[in-house]
Amino acid sequence: MSKVCQICGKGPVVSLSVARRGRKLRSGKERYITGKTKRRQLPNLHRVKLNLNGTIKRVRICTSCLTSKAVKAI
Repeated sequence: MSKVCQICGKGPVVSLSVARRGRKLRSGKERYITGKTKRRQLPNLHRVKLNLNGTIKRVRICTSCLTSKAVKAI
């Protein structure tokens, strides 16, 4: 199954996972970055039943589409 919302088309994005060492100080000095690796952030998808053109279909939509009431789940 694809990890894409079937209403808005939201899909996975690539971001960086940043590894740091050292402790956080009150003076505002930051910790040292020791490495960056790529990671995937997946959308929060749910399988719901929708009435599409008079037929009931099961689709995968993201929670932002579900809560925005753009579609009405059965």
